[in-house]
Amino acid sequence: MYTPKHFEEKDRAKLVEFMKEYNFAAIVNSQKKRYWATHLPFLVEESGGEIILKAHMAKANPQRANFKPDEDVLVIFQEPHAYISPKLYEDPVSVPTWNYIAVHAYGVPEILPGIEEKIVLLEESFKAFESSYKQQWDVLPADYKSELLDGIAVFKIKITSIEGKFKLSQNRTESDRKRIIADLLQKEDRSQRNIADFMKKRTK
Repeated sequence: MYTPKHFEEKDRAKLVEFMKEYNFAAIVNSQKKRYWATHLPFLVEESGGEIILKAHMAKANPQRANFKPDEDVLVIFQEPHAYISPKLYEDPVSVPTWNYIAVHAYGVPEILPGIEEKIVLLEESFKAFESSYKQQWDVLPADYKSELLDGIAVFKIKITSIEGKFKLSQNRTESDRKRIIADLLQKEDRSQRNIADFMKKRTK
């Protein structure tokens, strides 16, 4: 990911926090000169000083067959973004731009084939996304759950490298940034307001 120094974010805690908050990401790899991408909700964990991503996809998904034991995949976390109008700048010799945040995580995926491992992953997902669903899951017919478990592939990724780009007008003047924040906070679009919130954290 091309990241000028003033937009680069190296704070691991901030990167992990962002991935946990915006955990619906795209996993990307290649096979025979073609790129594959699947959009999935990820569980983001830290264990023993490592960042671990966990997820599942349909077993029928061709991307699963492209996982290799010696080849990284790329997982892209990206969500809030906002158009920035040049009318907000002091200098009239300016052009429009876009503010956004993106985190790229790399690692080798490991398939977890055991039934118990699949159940654990699903139950961890229930806890993260809708804890009350566990009661419904517990009473589902056994044959239904068995068919469901047979149809998914569960995997984890130990992150080997991570890149963060927080493009939040760090290259503009303080007064420019204040006008941008004020403008975005008035927008109806939640994503634009979220960018304003991230910008405010940067100015504290």
